[in-house]
Amino acid sequence: MLAISLLTPPYATLSYATPAWLDASAWKCGQRVIVPLGKGGMLRAGIVVSVDDDSSVKEGVVLKECLWPAEREPLLRPEYLGMVKQLALRHMVTEGEVLGGLLPAGLRTSKIRLRILDGGKPRTVSMRDLAGMSAEERSRVGALWAGNAVEILDSTFDAEEQELCTLLVDPPWSVRPSAKRQIEVLEYLHDKGMLSRTRLLQELGSGISAALNTLAERGLVRIGPREGGTCESCEDESNECSFDFGEGFTLLPEQQVAFDDFSALLHDETPKSALLYGITGSGKTVVYLELAAEALAKGLSVMLLAPEVALACKLDSAVRKRFPSQECFFYNGYQSPTEREKTFRLLAKRTTPCVIVGTRSALFLPSPRLGLIVLDEEHDTSFKQDEGLVYQAKEVAHYRVQQSNGLLLLGSATPDVKTFHAVQQQAVSMGVMKERAGEGKLPEVSLLNIKNMKRSDGILAAECKKQIRETVERGEQVVILLNRRGYAPLMYCLDCGHVARCPHCEVGLTYHKGRERLICHYCGYSVSYPVVCSKCKGLHYLPMGEGTEKLEENLIEILPPDTKILRLDRDSTRRPGKMQRILDAFANQEAQVLVGTQMLSKGHHFPNVTLAVVADGDLGLNLPDYRAAERTFQLLVQASGRAGRGEKAGRVLIQTRDPGHYCWQFVGSADYDGFYAEEIERRRKRKYPPFVKLALIRASYPLDWNKGMEWVETLTEVARALGKEHDVRVLGHTPSPLPVLRGRKRFQWTLKSDDWISIRTLYYAMRNAVPRGSKLRLSLDIDPVNML
Repeated sequence: MLAISLLTPPYATLSYATPAWLDASAWKCGQRVIVPLGKGGMLRAGIVVSVDDDSSVKEGVVLKECLWPAEREPLLRPEYLGMVKQLALRHMVTEGEVLGGLLPAGLRTSKIRLRILDGGKPRTVSMRDLAGMSAEERSRVGALWAGNAVEILDSTFDAEEQELCTLLVDPPWSVRPSAKRQIEVLEYLHDKGMLSRTRLLQELGSGISAALNTLAERGLVRIGPREGGTCESCEDESNECSFDFGEGFTLLPEQQVAFDDFSALLHDETPKSALLYGITGSGKTVVYLELAAEALAKGLSVMLLAPEVALACKLDSAVRKRFPSQECFFYNGYQSPTEREKTFRLLAKRTTPCVIVGTRSALFLPSPRLGLIVLDEEHDTSFKQDEGLVYQAKEVAHYRVQQSNGLLLLGSATPDVKTFHAVQQQAVSMGVMKERAGEGKLPEVSLLNIKNMKRSDGILAAECKKQIRETVERGEQVVILLNRRGYAPLMYCLDCGHVARCPHCEVGLTYHKGRERLICHYCGYSVSYPVVCSKCKGLHYLPMGEGTEKLEENLIEILPPDTKILRLDRDSTRRPGKMQRILDAFANQEAQVLVGTQMLSKGHHFPNVTLAVVADGDLGLNLPDYRAAERTFQLLVQASGRAGRGEKAGRVLIQTRDPGHYCWQFVGSADYDGFYAEEIERRRKRKYPPFVKLALIRASYPLDWNKGMEWVETLTEVARALGKEHDVRVLGHTPSPLPVLRGRKRFQWTLKSDDWISIRTLYYAMRNAVPRGSKLRLSLDIDPVNML
């Protein structure tokens, strides 16, 4: 009997019999297989998670037979299946849901063909053909399989890779307003990135084929194979590494001390976790690479992970320069399905050590003998995935090094408060680097109170404008952080005072001037501008507030005419390679000013930047989230770290309307230790992590479902009754901070407990109280980083 976890809905783990047409030895744990499902003859892909004898089958139960293996040898090792099982238990989902969220798309499909070499011309059969054969015919194929006369032809995306549709021009586009299908294609590619022609036709309908061809003829879209590179964000592999690993390379004293301490942990035969607490510009990456060299010398593999693709690209460049003869693998979610599948397969078969660089998804690659995992910028919330398969990369990394007796190294200038608390409790070791490498010094930080500024003054105070202008005139560079993209976050109707809102989320639509559209940043809904007011049918709108697009426009008016300004945000970096080209152009001093969101706040090295400006330091400070002050502190210290990294002194200006907030006294001096001491006491008093286990249970239902509120109240009764029984404090139900999202009404319960088992028990009861087929969706978020 085989226990098989399905890789697509319903993601169940089902029992199947081993078929008579294949020897029992053909089936192994960790192997992909094709199985029938339901009465309609559907075929699904699954993973064998256990192989048992038939004695465990209950009397009178007849099992369906498994159809065929998708590979001869298992794709997944036993320790990988162990990780999947633990992840499923932690988040109370099935192993199939975990596997379906981790494996590349090509490894989850049942569209597999067999090439049968039975004398004469080889013939190809699909899984559907095989399912339609008689038992006798399948037995003949099984005999050929046993004699290695049957090959597996996996479904690949190679054909789709030859017709990738790539947007070549940023908005605004030179397209007539009446060419609606062309605009639809352009908008879709702008939002989704590079897509295959097949996928585009599936999503938008075959009717867009002519519009797509026209756009290709006009040079707005390219249709063809990917032009070199590694991924959409850093397709250009010429990205230079700022470190010199020549013959005379030596570690600085602080780097050497940290390396020696961590090297000792690496050589220990027990699993260890450690924090490299180094200020911005102290050279943490050099320590990572020297430890990687130590691990490779021991015959162990290494993973180096960054929270964002741009940072991962830089890390990959440094790795390849440090280890020119070592095989390295680069992996992230922007790569094509074919690239990700190829990397996964190669590593599944690999037995010799290697280096893996990537973002959080690379953590699930089946690497051989994993000895070192590094999470750079470990405080970053991007290491938590809170949609689809929910997981915290730090927890998964910790489990993986526990499996392999390896070392988990977390690096940051502003560590997660929970991580630093673990250091104080001596559960995690720590190395400290307080000096910048090279000539750079920490910049001087000044707060500017803009509480009394008028809206007509714009977002930048007079002092800020003066400092920016003087810096540019000296031939030096400026970075300006505004963590809000678009042109204006709100559009106010002058006729009736109504604010344009998303019909699916009830949040304000952001105006994007370059695209001439109003866009919801939560569900992606968009409408062309100008738009008719839904309340009074008027057409007179006033843009309220500022985003990076408007800030860039305003800077043009106050700076010398020849000043070059670049913008780095999700809108300006959607085209393949655009992010890296922007960063490279600024690093090469082709522009004097770089405006951007938090994407520019960490990891980038610009020696000629002497002024960093934070246009709205309060943004995010007062969100309904216990981590709000911590995130603000981290973001602003990281942003401040972009200035003064070269020989010239740097300065940071932070604009705030709340200069009395306790956060600012620590931001000014980049005093993490002082901030931590203040923050940890506040959490101790209010019973927030790390002093309590915290979870969110989220519920949502369609806006037009009149029984939704009744079910929410029923679940509240269940939660409170069990909360008293298991000593879990239940807060709620309360409307979510974003009460309507994607056409669904949202509520949540906040749970606090001394242990996770009680929280899971309570969630299990609530989930079981909801009948199958209900329109109510329920989900558990353990240790949430996003309270919205």
